[in-house]
Amino acid sequence: MAEAVLNQQAQVDKGENARMASFVGALAISDLVKSTLGPKGMDKILQSMTMQGQITITNDGATILKSIHIDNAAAKVLVEISKTQDDEVGDGTTSVVVLAGELLREAQKLMDKRVHPMTIIDGWRLATDIARKALISSAVDTINDKAKLRQAMVDVAQTTLSSKILSSDKNKFAELAVDAVLRLGGSTDLELIQVIKKPGGSLQHSYLEEGYLLDKKIGIGQPKRIENAKILIANTPMDTDKVKIYGSRVRVSSMNDVAEIEAAEKQKMKDKCLKIVDHGINVFINRQLIYNYPESIFASHGVMAIEHADFDGIERLAAVLDGEICSTFDHPELVKLGGCAVIEEVMVGEDKMIRFGGVKGGAACSIVLRGASMHVLDEAERSLHDALAVLSQMARKGRIVYGGGCSESLMANAIDKEVPSVAGKKQLAMEAYSRALRQLPATVADNAGYDAADIVANLRTAHANGDIRAGIDISDGSVGDMTKLGVCESFELKEHVLLAAAEAAEMILRVDDIIKCAPRERQQQGMPGMGGM
Repeated sequence: MAEAVLNQQAQVDKGENARMASFVGALAISDLVKSTLGPKGMDKILQSMTMQGQITITNDGATILKSIHIDNAAAKVLVEISKTQDDEVGDGTTSVVVLAGELLREAQKLMDKRVHPMTIIDGWRLATDIARKALISSAVDTINDKAKLRQAMVDVAQTTLSSKILSSDKNKFAELAVDAVLRLGGSTDLELIQVIKKPGGSLQHSYLEEGYLLDKKIGIGQPKRIENAKILIANTPMDTDKVKIYGSRVRVSSMNDVAEIEAAEKQKMKDKCLKIVDHGINVFINRQLIYNYPESIFASHGVMAIEHADFDGIERLAAVLDGEICSTFDHPELVKLGGCAVIEEVMVGEDKMIRFGGVKGGAACSIVLRGASMHVLDEAERSLHDALAVLSQMARKGRIVYGGGCSESLMANAIDKEVPSVAGKKQLAMEAYSRALRQLPATVADNAGYDAADIVANLRTAHANGDIRAGIDISDGSVGDMTKLGVCESFELKEHVLLAAAEAAEMILRVDDIIKCAPRERQQQGMPGMGGM
């Protein structure tokens, strides 16, 4: 009946065909990013067909998935959960997609055995509750001990970075990320941590600058260093001394009249500059350009002028300097000026930059990344962002769980223990859920070139014998103690992976019809004398 109601060009897939289309798309996306999971995961090269062949080299799940064009509805669901994981937690974008894919792979096997989708979903919900309770009970709270919290944050940062391009220098970058996040004082506003990428040198030359760096130069003939700076931050055009009415004509009777117009324009700009100077400032930062004449006026009054200052991040600069952005200058008493201890020019690599030291927004800092090329720096920035995002969440809550497949094995074991007490076919769904959880450590081992089946079996035995801190030691492919190896992960990250993957897989499993609308027809104009036919 649906075909008779819908447009003839609309497509309707029903029942098994619809489910198959959903599963194929979701499993293809899961398999695409599976090889990037874990410390030994591989990278992908993404080449754009529109932006002059621009390439991106990354193993970040969210970056890979949002960069590719997808036409399958179920695949788009997995792309969305990856984006949500990136926005909410910052890391775990690959894990959440792989877990959702494995749940659907297990569901497909159960449906081949005539288990109804709603029975599978009921079993999954029971399993998710059991897994979540096991995860909560295994979490270690470090929020009340500052020394323990810092060490836990360093361990979490090292674990996060171990699967990234920064893995070779993970100790250095873990300390760097922890120092930057602790300066925030519990805030999750990562805007205060500025990342500056400068090609040249190696990643080992990267460092944390306790202040704010601006990738601009100080104007010619102006002070190169100012202490106890009083800063006016503005977003105002400084070229109003020009006649900007396009297509206009000015008729004059002599060259003296032209000189008078120019003098009037210059006087107008001079008045504006003097109004700015009257605020009692010694530094003027403008979001827009400052031209030669106003620059010379500021220089004559001993005011440092910085033009076109970080157009996209001027709000961050205002927050760092504890000032307000203004665009009119008639009421100096209403303007909140920014301030810092010192402003000076510094060299970063081969470039000059402006350093703001002793800023009022004391939480602010800049991380300078050095590297061989922009491709390396872009990936390093993505890796560092993941670590910073995870650490900023952890600094407020302080709960950790253990990685290396430890948490997944713990949750799978907890589900297996409860299976005999559940009646009916829900048992099969719960067993499938635990198998899907164990696929995460299996994939990590597989990507490292080890015998995944053997390692996962040994891991399962260790947990069954009460060793709930056992996980994969990726250095030699054995089962090791994660507390001794320091392989920790944020509790919020693991919890979000578990819940998001389960919800996404459930949504795809509920589908029994896929309806594609008919393509929109182009409106063709009728030829003369044809009556639009």
